[in-house]
Amino acid sequence: MYHAMATIFDCSDNASLLTGMRLARVAIGRGELVVIPTDTVYGVAADAFNPTAVQRLLDAKHRGRDAPPPVLIPGIPTMEALAETVPPEVRTLVDAFWPGGLTVILPARNSLSWDLGETGGTVALRMPADPIALEILSETGPLAVSSANISGEPAATTAQEAERMLGDSVAVYLDGGVSNPADTVTPGTGSTIVDATALGTPGGELRIVRQGVIPSSEIWAVLAASTESDGVDAAAPGDPE
Repeated sequence: MYHAMATIFDCSDNASLLTGMRLARVAIGRGELVVIPTDTVYGVAADAFNPTAVQRLLDAKHRGRDAPPPVLIPGIPTMEALAETVPPEVRTLVDAFWPGGLTVILPARNSLSWDLGETGGTVALRMPADPIALEILSETGPLAVSSANISGEPAATTAQEAERMLGDSVAVYLDGGVSNPADTVTPGTGSTIVDATALGTPGGELRIVRQGVIPSSEIWAVLAASTESDGVDAAAPGDPE
């Protein structure tokens, strides 16, 4: 059952932060939903290994199983545990951009006992650069996290915006202030998503499937620099978008 009334915890106040974090961990353990700040937009989170919780997340957003949520993780070792293969190009990118606003789609391990929706055997992974999110992840493990909004509405940049849209379908709201506060980032901008699943096939290339906080030019520049350092004379590919 969902909570009858959700509470917003001000994470700038130490006592409220400690209480909110404790209740958020309990809620995740019970299969309930929690809204957390990230370095991009606010996210609504559920235990990635609890199919009922993941379905609650999709229901709260009015989203179908054809739009499975990404998974936030606490670090690169977790990526190794969840992905069947991690190509060298992906290692280069996560070394450059994690923690941060890069989501990488990889083949998921067949042995994983989870149900995120119709993933086609893939998983979208990201390590966020937010201390509250990372602290939660370090204690709960991987979380299915999607932007904290009703599908079709702008992504929430504050806990209050998230609460207005998701209401008491969420047990705990952690208020970490306005997301994307930097002048160089437009509030409400999500992560940049790259699909690396084709890299394991002959002639397969990395594909940018959503432009976000990391410009595509930076993605290609990092990959080109890595290729050049390996002694291969190759230009960065063009932007596919």
